[in-house]
Amino acid sequence: MGVVMYSTSTCPWCHKAREFFKENKIKFKDINVGKNKKSAQEMIKKSGQTGVPVIDINGEIIVGFDKSAIKKALK
Repeated sequence: MGVVMYSTSTCPWCHKAREFFKENKIKFKDINVGKNKKSAQEMIKKSGQTGVPVIDINGEIIVGFDKSAIKKALK
C-alpha cells in the first residue's frame, strides 16, 4: 500500500510534508483533493477531517504534518 498524502496546492503544511518525504527518499502518492472531489470524500471518510494534509501510511491515518507520528508509522 505505502504512503498516500491527501493535500492541496496552497497548503503550507502539505509542502513541508512533501519536502520531508523527498529529503528522506520516501516514495509517496500525492493526491490533490482541491482538484478531485472523489478523493476529497475518500480522505474525509478515512480521517473524519476536511483539513489537509491527511497522510495514510499503510492504513495508519495521520492528520497534519506530524513528523514524529510519520516516522513512527514508517518504522
